[in-house]
Amino acid sequence: MKQDYRELFKPEIIKTVSGLALISRVIVDGYLSGKNHSRRVGPGMEFSQFRSYQPGDDLRLLDWKMLARSGRYYIKQSEIETNISVKFILDASKSMLHEEDGLSKMDYVRVLVASLGYLAQRQGDALGLFALNENKLHALQPRIHKQHFNRLLLELINIENKGKWPKDSEDSRKLHDRAHKELVFFITDMYQQDHELSDFVKQVKTFKNEVVVLHIMGKKELEFDYSGNLTFEDLETGVKLKVDTKESKKLYIRSLNNMMDKLKNTLLDNNISYHLFRLDEPIAEALQLFLKKRSKLM
Repeated sequence: MKQDYRELFKPEIIKTVSGLALISRVIVDGYLSGKNHSRRVGPGMEFSQFRSYQPGDDLRLLDWKMLARSGRYYIKQSEIETNISVKFILDASKSMLHEEDGLSKMDYVRVLVASLGYLAQRQGDALGLFALNENKLHALQPRIHKQHFNRLLLELINIENKGKWPKDSEDSRKLHDRAHKELVFFITDMYQQDHELSDFVKQVKTFKNEVVVLHIMGKKELEFDYSGNLTFEDLETGVKLKVDTKESKKLYIRSLNNMMDKLKNTLLDNNISYHLFRLDEPIAEALQLFLKKRSKLM
């Protein structure tokens, strides 16, 4: 991650609305000011007003001035045409409290969602936030309003991670809208007992929406970067296990890779995108992914 915003990744900053708003602005503004990531496609033109020409589009909608300026073909769209609903569904189970180098998965997710939400707000999109565990459902329905982003940040910092993801819950069926065009981000560490997370995300997918699973993992989790004889505790069940890390490393990594391969294949078979994010990786990668997926819904 770039040092200029990594220094802001502190719990006391992340867990305030003003702090989270500051981090999201620093990340998004830095991303958009980059050489290859300008928010503008031409002088005075916001890219939310245009999309790339696709075969079959009405040629009468081509913007010839944009063609002259950029050498590329763009179709001009109204704000109504370009607004979409962006929905964040978060795994609020206790395993998301796993921490590495002072940063928990959940705090990383708070920054991730705040940054994606800030970028989506600048595009005029409706923002919705849902977080679920076996004890509680946090729900903020999608809205388009400047103050709604602050409500999203407040909801983010108030999420309490407890227990597990529910195996079957009426609440989980309230988190998606099968009738409208949506971009849905399901953010989780994919720790599940019996395919409950995989089953849920498959239910969310419809022919009208784009669903993206953001799999959050720590470097130590992925590489089993531990030494000596240690006792590991399952954050969701409380079960403890004594482990000889040297003997267990190869088996752990092989089992983890097999699980992740099966997960990716299952999601791809259901037209669901999968992306792994490590706690030490740049948030900007998610912003690029957002813009790519958003363009598919236009």
